[in-house]
Amino acid sequence: MASRRISLGMPTPRRTDEMAASLPDTSDRPDTPALADRFGREASDLRLSLTDFCNLRCTYCMPASGMTFLKKEQLLSVEEVVRLVRIGVERLGIEQVRFTGGEPLTRPDLEEIIAGVAALERRPDISLTTNAIGLDHRAAPLRAAGLDRINVSLDSVVSETFERLSRRPLLHRVLAGIDGAREAGLSPIKINAVLLPGVNDHELPDLLDWCLDRELQLRVIEQMPLDADHIWDRSSMITAGDVHAMLADRFALSPVAEARDGAPAELFEVADRATGRPRGRVGIIASVTRPFCADCRRTRLTAEGRVRTCLFSREETDLRGALRTGADDEAIAEIWRAAQWGKKAGHGMDREDFVQPERPMSAIGG
Repeated sequence: MASRRISLGMPTPRRTDEMAASLPDTSDRPDTPALADRFGREASDLRLSLTDFCNLRCTYCMPASGMTFLKKEQLLSVEEVVRLVRIGVERLGIEQVRFTGGEPLTRPDLEEIIAGVAALERRPDISLTTNAIGLDHRAAPLRAAGLDRINVSLDSVVSETFERLSRRPLLHRVLAGIDGAREAGLSPIKINAVLLPGVNDHELPDLLDWCLDRELQLRVIEQMPLDADHIWDRSSMITAGDVHAMLADRFALSPVAEARDGAPAELFEVADRATGRPRGRVGIIASVTRPFCADCRRTRLTAEGRVRTCLFSREETDLRGALRTGADDEAIAEIWRAAQWGKKAGHGMDREDFVQPERPMSAIGG
């Protein structure tokens, strides 16, 4: 595959008053401190990317080569991350914080970031999405710092398939990281898997069995149009319906009793088809074919401190510039509220005029 240079650098931050002038009109916004939008949703779940760099090159996320990553000074510092989370928790109603990337474990100060967030007086739930490379050595320190739980991106437990998908022969390091997380007491451990037709889709029943045997919670995620090479094809993607069909011979799936409550995954109880023995649960995240936008409760910050109200947003609002030009907490909160007010009703993938974001998943934060 020919490489393509992708620059992730951003413009020089604007002054706070200039940023405010470009924000959505909030004249009809209700008088609430929450991160409300005009469709009646309030965001309480913050996804915060710590870096755009990753030590894998998964085909559905990044090109094989040619990416230009953010420089250290462009990334939010430990103090800036903790301050933005504090503003979110104290002033905006954030209850959950998930750190993402890129690969957040490539930041050597991750333990310091988590400890700073865990020390907040109104402590949020703290989770991490990771590929688990290096987690075997860091799981215990991260747990001690205040990390509550993790999601591990793992699309195959077959070495050859893993290398084909990730372009790196590192499955053994991912598995060691999962073992380290279990030993450190991180729970639950969720496994995020994306299925690609003709690559790893045939492995799904074995992957689910592998997860259930280890009390890991598999989440199967429909591939989304967030690949760097822009070759996503809806007509050939593996859908939620396909997932049910692929599992039907070996497993019986039944919806869980409790309400979904804004979660992206639709959960199912799993039993062996032949014996009826209960095995655990599986989740399916059908962002494309069964969108859950109407109950979305997420707000996102990129690694350089820009608000994105949706994975598929084509607009971003700079908070780092306000941080670094002396804005107080309430001024930053107001910019964030105004940005969230402009959140669209849905991601728009069913519209004829849908345009894939320029940034790939690694640069947005999953």
